[in-house]
Amino acid sequence: MLIACVLIYMAFTVAIGIYASSRVKDSKDFMVAGRSLPLYMNFACVFATWFGAETVLSVSAKFAHKGMGHVSGDPFGASVCLVLVAFFFAKTFYRMELLTIGDYYHQRYGKFVEVITSLGIASSYLGWTSAQLSALGLVINVLFPGISLNESILIGSVIVTVYTLFGGMWSVALTDVVQTVAIVVGLIIVAMLLGQRAGGIDVVLAEAQKQGKLDLFPHVTTAAWMVFIGEFLTMSLGSIPQQDVFQRVTSAKNERTAFIGTLGGGLFYFAFAFVPMFIAFSATMIDVQHAALFNHEDPRVVQQILPSLVLKETPIWCQVLFFGALLSAILSTASGTLLAPSSVLTENVLQPFIKHLNDTTLIWVVRTVLIGVSVVATTISMNSESTMYEMVESGYKVTLVVAFIPLVFGIYWRRATTQGAIFSIFLAVPVWIGCESIYDEESLEIWRNVPPQIYGLAASLVGMLIGSSLPPFIKHREADPAEIAKRRTASMGH
Repeated sequence: MLIACVLIYMAFTVAIGIYASSRVKDSKDFMVAGRSLPLYMNFACVFATWFGAETVLSVSAKFAHKGMGHVSGDPFGASVCLVLVAFFFAKTFYRMELLTIGDYYHQRYGKFVEVITSLGIASSYLGWTSAQLSALGLVINVLFPGISLNESILIGSVIVTVYTLFGGMWSVALTDVVQTVAIVVGLIIVAMLLGQRAGGIDVVLAEAQKQGKLDLFPHVTTAAWMVFIGEFLTMSLGSIPQQDVFQRVTSAKNERTAFIGTLGGGLFYFAFAFVPMFIAFSATMIDVQHAALFNHEDPRVVQQILPSLVLKETPIWCQVLFFGALLSAILSTASGTLLAPSSVLTENVLQPFIKHLNDTTLIWVVRTVLIGVSVVATTISMNSESTMYEMVESGYKVTLVVAFIPLVFGIYWRRATTQGAIFSIFLAVPVWIGCESIYDEESLEIWRNVPPQIYGLAASLVGMLIGSSLPPFIKHREADPAEIAKRRTASMGH
């Protein structure tokens, strides 16, 4: 019955994606759903995209193993990101009427900065997408043991790619509504059942408190604090200049919906992320063998705690709810992380160099790029030994170093120039990469404990200040909004 339900759900999801294609009339529909999503759909998109496999399987397992103080990046940093976007970026993004975050860099700093930042933003998604495909492969592998893990990842990749390929942002939006309901209802019921199996919700919380799992600041060493701060800043700031965030803001039907949907989705994500943490810790109380997985030499094995417990300890109806919620979390995030880099690469890297590209052709270019992104992410997923949490964090390091400072200073500092943005990027990247080679979390030298991306962020800030203050050796090229509109109008054949 479980397998039948999973197959029916997957088929239903693909059908929704194909149905969404009927709403796609132009690239605006494909990339930002025609800027027409009502509040409930906008809210669902924000929540469902961020509530992915790493939240259910990886972050929850890390909490059950090490406690609250070791998940500063997610959900704490991730939620702060959405709150910051709602208050300080949503209105600016929405009023500019752009299709991608890369369009902003073009308008503020010119084509060169647009291409460089867009490449960085697009590459940052490979880790996040790979994490979702790894999780989907894990689920398929658990349900169908006769299929190898790599074959399972490949099958999952094809499913996600197909339904995103047809409907674009409309596919993401329509499926996210269904998937949000499945996630919330499924995980709440599973949490209640497993909490009772572990002795009751109050008993689980008391044991977690006793073991120090609920202590937010348990660290006593400088190195541990550096990791805590580094993960928090990477997720909270590095997630801001991302296309998926930008798409959810600009796909809303109006400015107020963009603000409320982003803020509400972020706050709800923060609250609900503790549900899988509760489930994972309950698992270690129900069966101590699951706690032994924390000591496995392969860190990815710990991510199997919840699926294996649910299959072993719960009735069939609970298994259906759990795997339905888990698949919803994976599919909703995976589709968004495939569409986002494909949109940026097409709109901001390829399109400026392709002349006379009509809108129909543009959509097919996006779809072709999407397939390419899927192939690369699938390959990474099949060969990586990192946990899902590590894959996601690694991606956000790129945007923290390359794109965050030019975005913030471009909006809030009028003196920011193209030269400043170029100095910022070309000083930050070598500093970050260089510090990666000397970083040592266990070193007694404090300066070597500082995460490399923090050095990169500091260098990006210095580069922006110096570059914008020096005489303009590089001419400032701030585009007129009409120029981008003209470029898009030409591509749409109007």
